[in-house]
Amino acid sequence: MAKKVVAFLGSPRKGETFSALKVFESKLRERVKDLDFEIVHLREFRVESCRGCFLCLTKGEELCPHKDDFTSLVRNMNEADGVVFATPNYSLQVTGTLKIFLDRCAHIFHRPRYFEKAFTAIVTQGVIGAGDIVKYLETVARYWGFGVVKGVGLTTLTPRTAAEDAQIEKRIASVADRFHRALTHPAQRKPSWFMLAIFRLSRSSHAAVPNEESCDYRYFRDKGWFESEYYYPVRLSVFRRWFGAALDRFATKQALKRHAALPRGTPPHHFPAAQ
Repeated sequence: MAKKVVAFLGSPRKGETFSALKVFESKLRERVKDLDFEIVHLREFRVESCRGCFLCLTKGEELCPHKDDFTSLVRNMNEADGVVFATPNYSLQVTGTLKIFLDRCAHIFHRPRYFEKAFTAIVTQGVIGAGDIVKYLETVARYWGFGVVKGVGLTTLTPRTAAEDAQIEKRIASVADRFHRALTHPAQRKPSWFMLAIFRLSRSSHAAVPNEESCDYRYFRDKGWFESEYYYPVRLSVFRRWFGAALDRFATKQALKRHAALPRGTPPHHFPAAQ
């Protein structure tokens, strides 16, 4: 069965970041014979800036007031086996084009879903900053549920020597190797202490004060997460089970205390997984 990989390109032009993506595609094709690889140039799609109306968080992403290309882009991500975010370093961050897309994906922080998909990041820079941007994108992807493959920050100043070009290609090939393994042999990932804490604090606060009007509550309920140890079936160590149970008690106590302090008739508010 073909593996589908979607690479979201945040660059406003087909420059060094695009070239790096093409090398990555080439190296990945050497390793995955039946590969459907698509580069999505975000500049070619209309994605409006988030208005901060909170509708995607409180009522559901389908109620977003924007009528643009965002939904089709997310559908692309939903249908992929692997996702790549690629961006040049603009003022020590992703480009505005990519950041607008990430901002519109805020609901996925609350309702993660990509547990069986691989992710990596490719960032180009002039001198410094790419490493921090790679870490930022990897953190976003972890919150969304992805199996994160260590990405790469590339110095792509021109002109370059042949040796520098060879080094860039070698580093991209290493990422392709790691991504290939995650794409074709997904492993059962043990949750980090931090991600386990995020899950238990979030789910227990929802369970403590049920709110059927909250799409987050319904999402957790429908996924069966109120009864599970983690987002997906995994065997936790004794220490992690103890840690999770302690967090459950803490989150429940805090949620009930906060709800009791609210004016009568106020809908329950929960600790978000991330904002």
